[in-house]
Amino acid sequence: MNTEYDKKSLLISALKRCGAVKFGDFTLASGKKSKYYVDIKKASTDPATLTVIAEQAASLIHQEKVDLIGGVALGGVPLATAVSLKSELPLLIVRKEEKGYGTGGRFIGDLKEGSRVILIEDVTTSGGSVKDAIAAIRGAGGSVGVVITVVDREEDAQQSLAALGVKLIPLVTASDLIQ
Repeated sequence: MNTEYDKKSLLISALKRCGAVKFGDFTLASGKKSKYYVDIKKASTDPATLTVIAEQAASLIHQEKVDLIGGVALGGVPLATAVSLKSELPLLIVRKEEKGYGTGGRFIGDLKEGSRVILIEDVTTSGGSVKDAIAAIRGAGGSVGVVITVVDREEDAQQSLAALGVKLIPLVTASDLIQ
């Protein structure tokens, strides 16, 4: 199973089998309406599907120069954790906002000046939530050149991230899933 088509087929089957792809009337986090919904939390909690995601993302990571695998809380954390385990690269968790108690901070993990981070995202629509994480990482002295998303809904995230100098690599696209 080396071809891109085989990998996509395997992931699409796994996402459908675990119930992550739903059809109906949905409101997305972006506020947009959609006739389908991809519930990656379902995939994240299914060991077989999570393994497929981790293996495919980790195989892409070995083509990049990277120090940390990053995930945005909450949806990206189980995915990034699985990819971290598979790739044997350290994990960085990016909180949505700075914690005002304990040790505080926006990051869990060892983000240093010059650290190269690949972010793992569950579903990208406009790229809004991941853009905030990219800004936080860059503000702390790290760099992000690549975001791997499980599903790209093909609604401007690619262009939006490209404007920041970040490449979006989808494991599958919405067109792949709903055809």
